[in-house]
Amino acid sequence: MSVVSIKSTLNEIASLLSDTQDNREFLLKNTREIVIICSKAIIGVHGGELKTAKKNLKQANLLLKRYQKKATGDLRRYLVTPEQEYVEAVCLVAITEKKEIPTNKMLGVMPESYILGLLDCIGELKRMVFDRIRTGDIDEATRIFEIMEWLYLNLSSFALYDKVIKEVRRKIDVNRILVDDSRGIITEEKRRSELIKILDKLPKYD
Repeated sequence: MSVVSIKSTLNEIASLLSDTQDNREFLLKNTREIVIICSKAIIGVHGGELKTAKKNLKQANLLLKRYQKKATGDLRRYLVTPEQEYVEAVCLVAITEKKEIPTNKMLGVMPESYILGLLDCIGELKRMVFDRIRTGDIDEATRIFEIMEWLYLNLSSFALYDKVIKEVRRKIDVNRILVDDSRGIITEEKRRSELIKILDKLPKYD
């Protein structure tokens, strides 16, 4: 039996698999840091600390680029979660600053990460809508809601790709409820504001 001819091939395969396994473990361990940093950035946005949030995102971007170099082939899937967290935070900052939402190519992330990140951003936008209503800024709440609703309407068709993008259908279903809730409270608040204006115009009697 001749096996000498494949010995070197088996050694090469073993070496490749060892490298892949090492990179996998590295990505699993280190990409959590990106998720944590992006979470801090989102908290910063809600707290009105945009400067701090943008500083965190700059750090997250540097780490993401470094890890993307190790995530080749099938290992790319281990970057979906950190990439989607990055997309969520960056887009939230852009909307807060009334800037254009960046594309996936501008952010350098995979398409599936981008879609999931935008869907997650809708939940943060609902929180912003409620915060603005609570402070009496109905115009800003309406502006944010309109973006929130636009995102939902344009992302809802991606439910068709649930077998390709994990959890996309569930996120879309959740966001439908979030949009409906936000629409209801904004409608109620506008009616309340109009009623107050009407009452203010009525003659005052001592």
